[in-house]
Order: sequence, then C-alpha cells, then structure tokens
Amino acid sequence: MRRALVTGATGGLGLALTDALLAEGYAVRATGRDPVAAARLRAMGADVVEADLVAAPDRIADVCRGVDVVFHAAALSSPWGPAAAFQRANVDLTRDLLVAARQAGCEGLIFVSSPSIYAGTRDRLNLTEADPPARRPLNAYARTKLEAERSVRAASAPDFFTVALRPRALVGPDDKVLLPRLMALIQRGRAPLPRGGRALVELTDVRDAARALVLADAARATAGGAVFNISGGLAARVGDLARDLARAADRPLTIVPAPWPLLLAGATMIEAGAALLPGRPEPPITRYGLATLAFSQTFDLTAARRDLGYTPHHDARATALHLARAWRAEASA
Repeated sequence: MRRALVTGATGGLGLALTDALLAEGYAVRATGRDPVAAARLRAMGADVVEADLVAAPDRIADVCRGVDVVFHAAALSSPWGPAAAFQRANVDLTRDLLVAARQAGCEGLIFVSSPSIYAGTRDRLNLTEADPPARRPLNAYARTKLEAERSVRAASAPDFFTVALRPRALVGPDDKVLLPRLMALIQRGRAPLPRGGRALVELTDVRDAARALVLADAARATAGGAVFNISGGLAARVGDLARDLARAADRPLTIVPAPWPLLLAGATMIEAGAALLPGRPEPPITRYGLATLAFSQTFDLTAARRDLGYTPHHDARATALHLARAWRAEASA
C-alpha cells in the first residue's frame, strides 16, 4: 500500500484529493487546520494530524516520516494580504517540506502550484508549460507560488522526484476562494466588468484536479522535474458565466461594461486605502481580481494528456451552476 501525506487537506482541493487517494488504495496522512473538515477526513479513513505547519514548523519532520510521497496542497490563497505571510506560507513551508521529505526517505513531492503566475494585463491563449510567466506578478500570491514552484522543480533528483501542477480556477462544494467571490459580486445586482466580460476563463472541477495529482504520482518515473497546466479544458466568457450563475441563483444581474483603465485606477486607490486601515482588510476589488476578469487565460493541455494520461471528466461550468442552485436553495431555506 502506497502511503501519502496531504498538506492542506482540510481545504477544498485537499478534501477532494484525500478522497481520490483513498479510492485508489493509498493510506493517507492528512494535515490541516479546520477541525470540522478534519472530522470529515477521519470519517473518510484518513489519519488526521491537526496542525498549522506554518506556525509549527517543528512538526514538519514528524508528519513526513513513514510516507512514500508528499502532496503539498497547503497554501495561503488570497488576492490580498501581507507579503511576509505569503512568503512564510507559500515559499518557506514548501522549502521546509522538501528538506524534511527527503530526510525522511520519501520518494518525492507533488506540488500544487498556480496558473496565477501567468496573470497579467494582456490576453494569453492556449498557454503551454513553455510559455513564460508574467514579467511582473500581480500580487504576493502569484509571486510566491512561482518562487515555490521553482524551488520544487530545482529539488528534483534521481532519488527524489518532484512534480508541479497548475490547476486553474477550481470549483467544488468546499470552495472558499472562487465561487464565493463570484456570488458576492452577483448579489450586488450590478457587475461592472472590464471589457464587457469578453475575457475567456477555464474552470476546473476540483475532482479533476485531484485526479491529475494522483496521475502525477503514477507517472513519477517519467514526470520528475516537470510542471503541468491543468484545467477543465472548456473556455467560457466571463460575462456569460456571470449571467448563467445569476440565473441559477435566481438573482437579477446587470453587467455594466467598464473601461479597464478606469477600473484599474479605482482598484489601485481602494487597495491603498485598505492598506491604511487597521488589520488591512481585503478590499472589495483588487487589481489582481480585476485582471483575472479582464484578460483571457486558456490552456493547451497536451502535456498533461500525453505525460499523465489526464482527461477532464467533469463539466466544471455545470458544477458551478449546480453549486449556485444549491446556494439559492440554502439562502431561501
């Protein structure tokens, strides 16, 4: 039986990954901070270690002992926050895990990176793994995920494989990042969308992302040192997606085309104001969030299909609409 450690297991992707690994016959040790999700993991059959590995780095060596492969899904995933917090959570923890996993005799580490490294202020279509990241990362999250990914790939060796995956725009029942922000936008009734919502976006069902991670371990003999873009493979226009979600949630929505330069200037001022407030709360709009709505990002999945055997099995847009209908039912209950 192959033994796996899943970090960030109490998050949406971590829960789906743990479920997928157990279904494949792995023994899973799962770490995370959310006690409610931890109870779900125990019910699945995982060995759960409730721990914040960023706050307690002395526990990293212990959780790596006795496992064959580390799936590193823990991250600080937010468009806003102190740069030092992103550095600790996304870069320092990744490097500490690489060292601990190797010292513990693990065979390798599979890293959940992010296509945010491509995000910028221009359309990018049919991106391959050979395409360069944005020259200037739009926020600390994108910058630190790229830095961590480079550390992971550099650590690959004949006796210690590493693989990085960049899953795009995850949707699933435990999503706390993408869909909640979209639904908050829809609840306002008016959505000022840059470029009229013409940008293309590819969603990924969290179950497909989890499956891709399992496939990366199966391909460890040949995929070491590689990185793979992962998505649901179907592009939709941001405006069309917003309208469909609003209909599914039974909410009226008016999309207001707004000039990108005007929105960018507004977001810049709002961010500056938020940075001066106690606790630096996340502003209602950020430059990063606007850029993801303004500019297209689509992917060529050839490498993942060829080298991992990855094929999306779930319609991520249908998943998002199902969750919007569930949100409507819950709101009206």
